[in-house]
Amino acid sequence: MSRHAPIIVDAHVHLWNPERFRYAWLDDLPALRRPMLPAELVKASQSADVRKFVFVECGCESSQSLGEVDWVSSLAEAEPRLKGIVVRAALERGKSVREELEILARRPLVKGVRRNLQGEADDFLKQPGLIEGLKILPEFGFTFDLCVRAEQMSMVMQLVRSVPDVTFILDHFGKPAVRDSAYEPWARDFGALAEAPNVFCKISGLSTESRWTDWQPADLAPYFNHAVACFGADRVIFGSDWPVATLATSYDRWVETVLELVPKATERERSQLFQTNAERIYRV
Repeated sequence: MSRHAPIIVDAHVHLWNPERFRYAWLDDLPALRRPMLPAELVKASQSADVRKFVFVECGCESSQSLGEVDWVSSLAEAEPRLKGIVVRAALERGKSVREELEILARRPLVKGVRRNLQGEADDFLKQPGLIEGLKILPEFGFTFDLCVRAEQMSMVMQLVRSVPDVTFILDHFGKPAVRDSAYEPWARDFGALAEAPNVFCKISGLSTESRWTDWQPADLAPYFNHAVACFGADRVIFGSDWPVATLATSYDRWVETVLELVPKATERERSQLFQTNAERIYRV
């Protein structure tokens, strides 16, 4: 594969303003606890050919979720490359979440939902309300981003099988413990999840799961190779996870690492990974 810069549709970007919204998780990350706005993203990615990007909810207080959507929508007026929003919605409310989804559907940039599951107890993923809420998403054309830990993957498989009409996007490879060189049972569970045709995988967040200060592409290669082998060129989607990823990598280094780890990809496969799969799945 040639190493010239690919056209990028970044399917996983965060923007936040702690002066406006409350993000409790940032309390332990002072390096990130400041406004992260489109101007900062433009500066960070200036060497990359980013044509479009998708905002993913940032874990603000649940009562502020709709406010976050409207704030990000207003940012898009000045930054036309912001083409889509993945919002937080309380799907565990079951059928009663429909009203919330109807409100969100009136925001034209909303393309999908992420109810962050990585911090929830195992029983949360099994509750009937969550499945009922997920079943409503196709009525609005919404996808569902899966942000889970490696040890949750087997339960996620049950969730995915319960709602085959929903398009799922697995964030950050399912968060394998790269820093501990832990491969199994992540690889087994990841492979099983990939067998579901309605699941896609974001090529994102892996450096953050490694040792922040001294990781090398070779540390990531086993996980990366397994993901590409399991999902194939049609179901992998590039995401920077900016600015969370800046804990471990620059924007440019992540792009270069992905390029380095797919050396045999054809031009079409590279275009799918960096651009066209995201455009298709998120309709941007």
